[in-house]
Amino acid sequence: MDRQAERWRVLIAAPVRARSRRELAYVLTLPFLVVTGLVHLVLMLLSVILTANLVGVPMLALSVMAGRRLGTANRRLARAWAGVRVPDPGPFRAGPGLVNRLGAALGDVTGWRAVIHGLLRLPAAVVAGASAAGLWGGGLLLLGCPLWGRFAALAHLSPPGWPVAALLSAAGLALLLLAPWGVHLALGPERMLARTLLGPAPGDTRIRRLEQARALAAEDAVARLRRIERDLHDGTAARLVTLAMSLGMAKDELEQAEQHEHDEQHQQQERLQRARVLVDSAHRSAKETVAELRDLIRGIHPPALDQGLEAALATLTARSPIPARFAADLPERPAPAIEAIAYFCTTELLANVVKHSGARHAAVEVRARNGLLTLRVRDDGTGGAVIGAGGAAIGAGSGLRGLAARVQTFDGMIDIQSPPGGPTVITAELPLHI
Repeated sequence: MDRQAERWRVLIAAPVRARSRRELAYVLTLPFLVVTGLVHLVLMLLSVILTANLVGVPMLALSVMAGRRLGTANRRLARAWAGVRVPDPGPFRAGPGLVNRLGAALGDVTGWRAVIHGLLRLPAAVVAGASAAGLWGGGLLLLGCPLWGRFAALAHLSPPGWPVAALLSAAGLALLLLAPWGVHLALGPERMLARTLLGPAPGDTRIRRLEQARALAAEDAVARLRRIERDLHDGTAARLVTLAMSLGMAKDELEQAEQHEHDEQHQQQERLQRARVLVDSAHRSAKETVAELRDLIRGIHPPALDQGLEAALATLTARSPIPARFAADLPERPAPAIEAIAYFCTTELLANVVKHSGARHAAVEVRARNGLLTLRVRDDGTGGAVIGAGGAAIGAGSGLRGLAARVQTFDGMIDIQSPPGGPTVITAELPLHI
């Protein structure tokens, strides 16, 4: 019953919703945008005709640049009023000099795509405008039928009867209630054209994604170097200093014991005992320092990868603090760099499972198919891991940001499915070979 009431509430409130007002405003601006686009197309056609006399070359270049500006205006309106999620293309780049600028303008893919948008949007704009006029305009006209009937009576025309006027008014009200949904549907082709032609070209999107991945990878590399420096400074170096001090104090105690051989036996025993305690402390510190250095070296390049990715991940999964199942299907061995990325990603994901998920079980799967290495980590925890769409904007912690940077460095992708309450399934795809 509550669902039915909610549906009626949404239907009744649709005409006054902000989205409906924005889309209606967008449809009302379409005639001006279409006329501007048609004028621009006529100027471009004239420029193409005049290129035979070389006079039209700068005119054509200016027309392409104007098309880029029109595309920017159309993209901003579509984003603000039609709800189109379309990113901005790259900026216009040209070398110094008039010739370079003319060549860059004539070869500007963004400008030409905007010109094509202005040509193809005409039928889409006609569909959207006709839908808005028929639904909103027809609804208002029918809703005001009793009022028009009174005007008809004043003009000595035969007005419709009250039953007919009431039915027409009810039909007009129904049209007004359905108008937002109809206009939204009719704007589908317009939104599709804006997403396809007003955003970055497919090649530009890949280049931008790779540039972002390179920037993230550089940040991650700097962060890793800082972590190594901090671990060496605060951990290993500090332990080595303590070790040296302990050995120095033990040496002093032994020297004093040798220089004062005539002292009483209990004083000799005390000095030897203090030296023994210092040597024991230095021995423990040396063993801890060796263990820290091994962990640090393993973090730079795990020795387990010498036996292959499958053996390394099997060992890593077996050492997980929570029960974890491992499955692998690797008919061929990936490139060493891909193995390292997959290993570090698995390490990070299992660490997140242990620290943050509250899971009782986990699973790690890795397989190679059609030139791709697919790594999948599952857990039955509480969920809530998030990442930005497309991997451009990372909305998670630094661990997942570093993971995404490593994966995108080699043109890979990562997908996170982690609804509140779980389960969490994180999938990374990488090329098998670089």
